[in-house]
Amino acid sequence: MEIVIKYHVKDLPPLCPIGNVSDWIDLRAAERVEMKAGEFRIISLGVSMRLPEGYEAHLAPRSSTFQKYGILQTNSVGVIDNSYSGDDDIWGMPALAMRDTIIEKGERICQFRLVRKMEPVAFVEVEHLSGPARGGFGSTGSL
Repeated sequence: MEIVIKYHVKDLPPLCPIGNVSDWIDLRAAERVEMKAGEFRIISLGVSMRLPEGYEAHLAPRSSTFQKYGILQTNSVGVIDNSYSGDDDIWGMPALAMRDTIIEKGERICQFRLVRKMEPVAFVEVEHLSGPARGGFGSTGSL
């Protein structure tokens, strides 16, 4: 599978899968970022891509991102569909700083993987569902 990519920052390493270790691909901060505790900003990842038809990218923080930089990805997981594919559709990570922090240009802060889009669905309204009730939201493990 090929992904067409435009790099907006020429001195960052090119993207590549993490060997045989993972099917996620690391993304880097495209600029030096200073954030104060409580500050929100979208950190540029310096790339635009045209994803293959029928796929979307799921963007998530790396496991060490909060520990190293004290930032949270504010939308939990980002979904980038293949229509976000123009020259100026630069990928970014929406981040909230929980402490004062500095992220140097080129630091790996998040990762993405390709996921096949969901097939179209139709909803059929009924009066009752046939499955057994499990006890409502938050009941797993309490029965």
